[in-house]
Amino acid sequence: MSQTIETSYRVQGMTCVHCELSVREEVEELEGVQSAVADRANGSLIVRGSAERDEIRQAVKTAGYTLVD
Repeated sequence: MSQTIETSYRVQGMTCVHCELSVREEVEELEGVQSAVADRANGSLIVRGSAERDEIRQAVKTAGYTLVD
């Protein structure tokens, strides 16, 4: 059984509502993700679930943006 946690990430390149939606939808498709909230105003992504950082990074990249280390 995997533990559910809430993790905050920085995302580069989100400038509009469509950007937020694209990131959220890609991340929420990952197994183990319960929810994702992207906020362009502060460049953040908050993920609730058990997905690995590398999986989240790839989903953000697929959406067209960059997860900042």
